[in-house]
Amino acid sequence: MESSTLARSPTSAAAAAAAAIVTLLLGVCFAKLLLLLSRQNPTRRKPNYAPIAGTIFHQLLNIHRLVDYHTTISRRHKTFRMLTPSCNYVYTVDPANVEYILKTNFANYGKGELSYSVMRDLLGDGIFAVDGDKWRQQRKIASFEFSAKVLRDFSSVVFRNTAAKLANIVAEFASSYQMMDIQDLFMKSTLDSIFKVGFGVELDTLSGSNEEGRKFAKAFDDSSCQLLRRFLDVSWKVKRFLNIGSEAEMKRNIKLIDDFVYKLIDKKSEQMSKQRGDFMKKEDILSRFLIERERGSDNIEDRYLRDIILNFIIAGRDTTAGTLSWLLYMLCKHPHVQEKVAQEVREAIGIKDNAAMDEFAACLTEEAINQMQYLHASLTETLRLYPAVPLDAKCCFSDDTLPDGFDVKKGDMVNYQPYPMGRMKFLWGEDAEEFRPERWFNEDGVFVTESPFKFAAFQAGPRICLGREFAYRQMKIFAATLLYFFKFKMWDEKKKVGYRTMLTLQIDGGLHLGAFRR
Repeated sequence: MESSTLARSPTSAAAAAAAAIVTLLLGVCFAKLLLLLSRQNPTRRKPNYAPIAGTIFHQLLNIHRLVDYHTTISRRHKTFRMLTPSCNYVYTVDPANVEYILKTNFANYGKGELSYSVMRDLLGDGIFAVDGDKWRQQRKIASFEFSAKVLRDFSSVVFRNTAAKLANIVAEFASSYQMMDIQDLFMKSTLDSIFKVGFGVELDTLSGSNEEGRKFAKAFDDSSCQLLRRFLDVSWKVKRFLNIGSEAEMKRNIKLIDDFVYKLIDKKSEQMSKQRGDFMKKEDILSRFLIERERGSDNIEDRYLRDIILNFIIAGRDTTAGTLSWLLYMLCKHPHVQEKVAQEVREAIGIKDNAAMDEFAACLTEEAINQMQYLHASLTETLRLYPAVPLDAKCCFSDDTLPDGFDVKKGDMVNYQPYPMGRMKFLWGEDAEEFRPERWFNEDGVFVTESPFKFAAFQAGPRICLGREFAYRQMKIFAATLLYFFKFKMWDEKKKVGYRTMLTLQIDGGLHLGAFRR
């Protein structure tokens, strides 16, 4: 039996070799056929990724001028990418891409796990850090609040009172001809306003009497700055684990922030417990949430309220204070615009010249504010050049192709860039980098809005800023009050003004001005 098998083995070996050759040839032919079909099938084309402009380390090297660095690259490439160890960071200034990301294919672009892990320590499960059901729930609540007449009326009173208090402080600087940091005053004013409107609390950092509030504000700003660095620092989790460097400081700041906010919630809860039923005040937003909790809403815990408060602060304090600061910087650089705004305010109010500041502020009705179209245009032009949020990142949830033909992979961070977009000549013309409020008016002198996918300072699509009109009203009340009574000039015309790289666009080191009574 064994010898018989051995006798047949040469033939079997030859047959096996022949079969292998045939299989190989068939495999080659099949591979060539697949290759031919793939070339004919557009769905199997070779990926077309945006050009590489650098790496995450190049961004870290340019952290002090990050959005200007991106602007320079965007002039060469409307869409580009930066390489990181884990994914691509894709950046675009193409309005078609912006519309696709924020609206057309909204479901495929969200905050994602990367953004959530970076921002969670500060913003928690707040509206700016989450997707899905948590985002929809808070969006629904916020939409109701911002459309409520009681909040609109209450906030207008708070804004007018705070503006009058700010004007009185500026008057002291003017009378003694002292340098003032107007950004610091705006930060304190908007923080006081947002605490009163949002939480029913008199923080009063503007008077300088609340040291605890001042420490909270500094800790909040420093934490916001560290969040942006986390996107570019691949070692931040290691630093947090080891509790060293900037992450150790971040941990201390978060504890200070948490202690401050939880004390606020406890104080407000105690106030509310002394009131009864429908007689409880519902003017501020925190009171409304506490009332809902009293009525049995189990999901409204202190941690959730903490997250809502901090997200509300970054939306209502940082953005408006920063924009007002850049506005005054632009008005100092363009004194003819400053005078034109001041004249418009005088005509809209129609009040005697020697009116007291609180008397003037009381005249800033909705009707009067709506007449200040040149002020509105000046604020909008400021936001075009100095958007409160200079860039915004979205995570791509599944492989996709942008309208400009560039592919993005699942997990890529796709950034649209309001700051560079405001400086693109293909969008705004040859004078794109000039401050010119007149560009917002048509031939008949009527203010004309631009597409939110071109002017993306307030986002667009389902995530468009719900507080846009709220912010404009606050900024116009503050600006109108100050420009009615004062003329502003740079304290040092030669000093360079730059920004601090953080989530929102603030002037680095403050804005030092001199004020003069009109």
